[in-house]
Amino acid sequence: MMPTNAATSGRAIQDQVLIGGAWRGARDGRVIEVRNPATDEIIALVPRLGAAEATQAVDAAAKAFPAWRGLPAAGRSKVLRRFFDLIVRDEMRLARLMTLEEGKPLTEARGEIAYAAGFVEWSAEEAKRVYGETIPASSPDKRILVLRQPVGVTAAITPWNFPAAMITRKLAPALATGCTMIVKPASATPLTALALAELAVEAGVPAGVLNVITGDALEISDSLLADTRVRAISFTGSTEAGRALMAKAAQHITKIELELGGHAPILVFEDADLEVAVAGVVASKFRNAGQTCICANRIYVQAGIYERFTEALATAVGSLRVGNGLDDGVQIGPLIDDAGMVKVEEHVADALSLGARIRVGGHRLPASPPLADRFFAPTVIEGITRAMRINSEETFGPVAPLIRFESEAEGIAKANDTEYGLAAYFFTRDASRLMRVAEALDYGIVGANDGLPSTPQAPFGGMKESGLGREGGKYALDLFLETKYVSWALEPMR
Repeated sequence: MMPTNAATSGRAIQDQVLIGGAWRGARDGRVIEVRNPATDEIIALVPRLGAAEATQAVDAAAKAFPAWRGLPAAGRSKVLRRFFDLIVRDEMRLARLMTLEEGKPLTEARGEIAYAAGFVEWSAEEAKRVYGETIPASSPDKRILVLRQPVGVTAAITPWNFPAAMITRKLAPALATGCTMIVKPASATPLTALALAELAVEAGVPAGVLNVITGDALEISDSLLADTRVRAISFTGSTEAGRALMAKAAQHITKIELELGGHAPILVFEDADLEVAVAGVVASKFRNAGQTCICANRIYVQAGIYERFTEALATAVGSLRVGNGLDDGVQIGPLIDDAGMVKVEEHVADALSLGARIRVGGHRLPASPPLADRFFAPTVIEGITRAMRINSEETFGPVAPLIRFESEAEGIAKANDTEYGLAAYFFTRDASRLMRVAEALDYGIVGANDGLPSTPQAPFGGMKESGLGREGGKYALDLFLETKYVSWALEPMR
């Protein structure tokens, strides 16, 4: 049995991975250090696995597939429901573990655990609703049936910024349809994944149906995509990595779902409720210290309310409390690592060198032991132009860039002026404008007067270079199902 209190004892421990129902480490003893980003303390060691172990995980998933597929949908639903109940039971333990390895404030971590559990609960119900069809035939002696069947062995590669939700929104629908899965969590945040795997085993997920492996991302993903038994893969990460995975998936025509980078705009129109808009921008931009793929990256404010909005936003942002996510009242935690800090500082410095102005924040915060030097002051920066890196690249930090616009048409054009199309937001009280803008924005997710649109029952995914496919709700099952047409010729009545 895997240790149940990973990273909570204050000492480094060796966790194990789950392959074929057994907990095990790396045969060669190689490990990955997992560090608390707030303190840089090593909180755990996990196995550094590679291609050989990835193949073993596929072996286990392939072996488990026939029986799991054959289990009636109601049976799979019951297992998922137990999994949901256990996640809810252990919400605080899981949230604390997440804060330790990822850094987000404990309140946010608890919210993510509830969000992650929601995908399991929803998929438990969807398991019972994988329906086929009968289609009217063209002749009286035939019947046409359409079956929806599980694709088989699947894989998920997940990022560090949402270490619970990014797993359950892939894993739960896969298991609901009758597929088996190999999960490769991010090396920075593997502990939440392993804790979820332990709960899945406790819930009754059979050996081999779920396998969780840690290690070299490139070696493991290459091994999974080269194996013809892996019939679908779901990936969340950068656009660059997604392109590479998509090219490799073409080798065996492996089904692939990609949730990639974003550069979300927010439009604040003159008729917006100022209080609602400020709260929505703060919620979108500063959640997880700005380290989310759907957080605001460009904030466009219509000229008539620009000064009032900017002043209100700066006041709200200046009051945000920064610190260790385990401390009471903290709203902004650390950046995930030193590279993340460097990128934020480079974006701010580049903007300032090209004429931008800091309204609040704009600097690294001093840290004293035991805290690491990874805290950046929540920032509002204005005077952003197209020439600045922050206008086109994901900053992944607590920096809100403001841009003035005049007309609705100009605002929409600026919002759409990017190769990304994951999420966009806007604030208005005009019902006609709400519909016009919602339809005009080239994004897979649109928050209308809503800075936090994500929910388990809705489709999550992007357009353009932000990805392919959708996760969430009934749409999440599509990746894991094949559609089979059966033409049935009837014998004549005698």
